[in-house]
Amino acid sequence: MTSTDTLPASLELGLIGNGSVAALVDPHARIVWGCVPAFDGDPVFCGLLSPREHQGGDWAIELENFVSAEQSYISNTAMLRTVLRDANGGEVEIVDFAPRWHQNDRFYRPVMLVRRLRPIAGTPRIRVHLRPLAEYGSVKPEITWGSNHIRYLIPEFTLRMTSDIPVRLVRDALPFVLDRDAHFVLGPDETLTQSVAGFVRNAEEQTHTYWRNWVRNLSIPLEWQEAVIRSAITLKLCQYDETGAIVAAMTTSIPEAANTVRNWDYRYCWLRDSAFVVRALNRLGATRTMEEYLRYLANIAPESGELQPLYGIGYERQLAESEVESLAGYRGMGPVRRGNLAWLQKQHDVYGSVVLATTQLFFDTRLARVGDESVFTRLEPVGEQAYALHDRPDAGLWEFRGREEVHTYSSVMCWAACDRLARIAVHLRLAPQVQLWRQRADEIHARIVAHAYNEELGYFVESLDGNRLDASLLLLADLGFVKPEDPRFVRTVEAIGKGLKRGDALFRYVMPDDFGAPETSFTICTFWYIDALASIGRHEEARSLFERILARRNHLGLLSEDLEFGGGEAWGNFPQTYSHVGLINAAMRLSRPWQDAA
Repeated sequence: MTSTDTLPASLELGLIGNGSVAALVDPHARIVWGCVPAFDGDPVFCGLLSPREHQGGDWAIELENFVSAEQSYISNTAMLRTVLRDANGGEVEIVDFAPRWHQNDRFYRPVMLVRRLRPIAGTPRIRVHLRPLAEYGSVKPEITWGSNHIRYLIPEFTLRMTSDIPVRLVRDALPFVLDRDAHFVLGPDETLTQSVAGFVRNAEEQTHTYWRNWVRNLSIPLEWQEAVIRSAITLKLCQYDETGAIVAAMTTSIPEAANTVRNWDYRYCWLRDSAFVVRALNRLGATRTMEEYLRYLANIAPESGELQPLYGIGYERQLAESEVESLAGYRGMGPVRRGNLAWLQKQHDVYGSVVLATTQLFFDTRLARVGDESVFTRLEPVGEQAYALHDRPDAGLWEFRGREEVHTYSSVMCWAACDRLARIAVHLRLAPQVQLWRQRADEIHARIVAHAYNEELGYFVESLDGNRLDASLLLLADLGFVKPEDPRFVRTVEAIGKGLKRGDALFRYVMPDDFGAPETSFTICTFWYIDALASIGRHEEARSLFERILARRNHLGLLSEDLEFGGGEAWGNFPQTYSHVGLINAAMRLSRPWQDAA
């Protein structure tokens, strides 16, 4: 029996989930990451981050005399299929998913993972290792069992595994010949009201139908359809349906490069990242994510309009950061962090992020509720904050911990807040507000141009009256701050290509920060560059670079936060919403029109 304990950690992982829970599955069908009862909860599957005190933190299906595996998503779904093969011609199919479908006027999306095993050739002999841990890997939970289930007593959430194979085979991890289908349901401590096999068959069929229907309603481009669909599903899985929050990634503490302390907990809702997600899915016609996210915003935004950069998925405002000693980290590269100190930072671009995420609400008549004057009135305090803070120092979108400046991107996003409020006021025919917000937008615009465009260098710079480059400047045209053909923007794109690009990828910046000089490329910045190239007319160059970056996705089409410049190895938290947003936006811009299909 080949043990999975010695398999090296990597980001060749698949994501399954349902809006309540999510898990990461490696190429051998081993679940190595998953938190309960929600994305930010206790990682009962924490094998990805190397538990120090106990073996496990995983759910493995080990095949005797294993020789190879293949893995793919079931087309247009969030359901993962893995086939394991042994040296004697035996094959096992494993289908993993989290149930999700529409039922009784709501979505059925329990905190539950489902696995179906099927022998498809020979007489495969397997062993099931189900080894959840608690308290970030520091506690091996107490176990009880009954005739067809095992209970794992996780603090505050008891997990129950129900199966139609003998309980002892799982409890004691005994090897056995898989001669018929086996079904596993891991979820709340509740008794199934039907046979396990019947429940799994129904759940598999209904979940398959849900995802196929969801994808069918996307407005995808002609080219790169598979990549766009996979990215869209991934973004959908990163929204926590209970509140509408969108997490930046499912993991914590995957370092940005080997042996660096640059690792953070991304299991929270950044207003900036979420706005990017909303806008990308809106472009595909998946507007429900926006509607649910706006519900989340309504529950966190104070009347004053003052906003933090990020919040917890349950509306938490304080996200105290600490190091977790019981986990050694990804490939032993700690520290492992819980919480994120960035909640205390000033990041003024969040005001523009909130307004931009809301703008389509006022113009899209397909929505159940279209924005009206009352919604506009609630947005105006956000604009007031943007106007007041547009020329004040902040930590910026890259969340510098050791310095504050008046960052150009933050100022431009404050301009965007005022500009969009003016446009919304025009739409609502609110003449006094049109004049107020247009005057403020124009004032901010003039100040940024005067101080962020460096005449001597001939391009826009990272901070007002500064001289450094920053990849976020690639967004100036996309945000409408300048026209793509503006020579100042063209020269900025060219300067970034020379100053931040290495091979096929981009740094976000190259100057040393609180932790030294960056080592890896920031994937969304590469997509921003591709998008900017297309916007200034270098279309074929953009297409070629886009194709090369697509080739660096993992075997299932997923992206992390960072890519190594040389070998293209994935680093950073995973899967990263930012990266998949960039992929979608670039594909939508670069694709040939549907008219060319004929």
